Amino acid sequence: MIVARTRTSLHEARARLRGPVGAVPTMGALHAGHLALLRAARRREHSVIATLFVNQTQFNDPSDYAAYPRDEAADLAGFETSGVDLVFAPSVEEMYPDGFGTSIDPGPIGADLEGARRPGHFAGVATVVAKLFNLTRPTRAYLGQKDWQQTRVIDRMVQDLNLPTDLVIVPTVRDADGLALSSRNVRLSAEQRQAALSLSRGLSLAHDAWDDDERSPQALADLVKATVQAEPLATLGYAEVRHALTLEPIAAAEPPLVIAVAAEIGGVGLIDNVVLGNGLLDEIAP
Repeated sequence: MIVARTRTSLHEARARLRGPVGAVPTMGALHAGHLALLRAARRREHSVIATLFVNQTQFNDPSDYAAYPRDEAADLAGFETSGVDLVFAPSVEEMYPDGFGTSIDPGPIGADLEGARRPGHFAGVATVVAKLFNLTRPTRAYLGQKDWQQTRVIDRMVQDLNLPTDLVIVPTVRDADGLALSSRNVRLSAEQRQAALSLSRGLSLAHDAWDDDERSPQALADLVKATVQAEPLATLGYAEVRHALTLEPIAAAEPPLVIAVAAEIGGVGLIDNVVLGNGLLDEIAP
């Protein structure tokens, strides 16, 4: 496995990779969700690139950026065990040299939900992902369902800027109790972690109601809201039912749709979702 830390060394190593090439962009702190992305890429592609960069521009709260878990040695070991061929692990100065001033505005798809809760977040995401795709030139990029709005922002950016990369969305990986895996989970105390289960419980109730033919978006969202708001340690950010691809409000809960929720627990922002619709998620078994 090659570890490149500069754009020049990345370019040289990338030129030697045989295609098709899959890319898995990460901010490190690898967990089983990241490993599922790497496995999916390894099964489908001839070569796999992983990126390791904690992108400051997508954090609207400096303390959140400072608290983001970092363990490069463990991350590199995880990449190597997963069969990654090339890791791009640049410094901040390498990604954003002096004088850097360009930012990508993702437009309306990034303005609501997480975009409203975290102003500037998706401009940071779109900008860094565009740079990473341009540098690594993947045939396909592998993203996780848990960050559903992020996948829509990146998809819009790829289409609008005519980037030659296809996206593969891999289903959310959960702990046995249903909690969606996240690098932020390590910041939760045992009590806070139990409170975090209110997100997946609420989504499960909404999904069950949808299976029982409930088609009111408001009724489904209210089930999630009530479940999270009943948890004393949780502060609800939003619970919404939207069109899965455009993220626009819908009159009836018919696929493709996403039921999305966000909450803050112990100062840690958590998100989760359920996506309903054929062909939206990778169907390769993990």
